[in-house]
Amino acid sequence: MKDYYPASMPRYSRYARRLRASRTVHFPNDVVFQDHIRQGDLEQVGRFIRARKVTLDTIYPSGMAALHEAVLTGNLDCVKLLVKYGADIHQKDENGWTPLHMACSDGYADIARYLISLGASLEATTDAGEKPSDLIDPEYKDLVELFQATTMD
Repeated sequence: MKDYYPASMPRYSRYARRLRASRTVHFPNDVVFQDHIRQGDLEQVGRFIRARKVTLDTIYPSGMAALHEAVLTGNLDCVKLLVKYGADIHQKDENGWTPLHMACSDGYADIARYLISLGASLEATTDAGEKPSDLIDPEYKDLVELFQATTMD
């Protein structure tokens, strides 16, 4: 058998290789799940949910739940996937913001429209007393129009 290690490089015993492998960093499932949401990796998000590695109502150290994280990425498909698996569209983060508040604040009209179609409350208030419509920048004309049309119904 040919020796593939240069003379200057010591051979690792099985124990040393196992010890080195055991020193790898492992992140908690919630951290990895949040990262998949932020990256918009719908396949991995779905796998984590189906394998029950995470719960969707958990408030992460960021102060938000999975659905809040997905809204902040602006990824409607990820939002839909989380809702499909039971994410609560009314859940509030640590400051009382619902996913609709976040969609309005960040100008995601498509996500706001989707959440409203599912019955998201237009009257929900944050801890500071703000409704989703209070957070819409007038620059987001499509959101302004959406809320004008919604309040006329």
